[in-house]
Amino acid sequence: MSSRKRTDDTPEILPPRSDRGRHVFNDENLDMLAHVLDDWLRIPGTSIRFGVDAIIGLVPGIGDVLGGLASCILLLAAWFRGVPYITLVRMAVNIGIEVLVGSVPLLGDAFDVAWKANRRNYKLLVRHVEQPRHHTWKDWAFLLTLVAAILTVFALPLIVLAWVLVWLLRYHAGS
Repeated sequence: MSSRKRTDDTPEILPPRSDRGRHVFNDENLDMLAHVLDDWLRIPGTSIRFGVDAIIGLVPGIGDVLGGLASCILLLAAWFRGVPYITLVRMAVNIGIEVLVGSVPLLGDAFDVAWKANRRNYKLLVRHVEQPRHHTWKDWAFLLTLVAAILTVFALPLIVLAWVLVWLLRYHAGS
């Protein structure tokens, strides 16, 4: 073996990374995950479907958090597949809404059955795979509406506080 130094400027070709785990995030497995989490079971005599996410959401305190963690598998798969950040944010918001609203006793469990964040996120992932770099106005409208709602939630207490302070100052100034 000679220890000659390379003199040309050709790039070094590295062997591919291991394919281990690649099959875990294939479309079939992710669709099955969304199905099991959101619409695996049906209430007899109705068209209402629910999944494991709604069942574990019944456990007070930790159920919705565990469901949210399971939902993050789709988010992680989307990230590995190179889904654009706006879509990843939308997927994370879907999970956040499901966890936050789902944590409200009884009403939140009904919301979990209706919202189906995992189905929504799987559809977003598939849309990216079928139409890469395609964002609809709905993505932006969804995020802008969310930002407006969050700003409103934070602004309302400040507005009420300012109103109370003005009222108190007027009340004490008149005394």
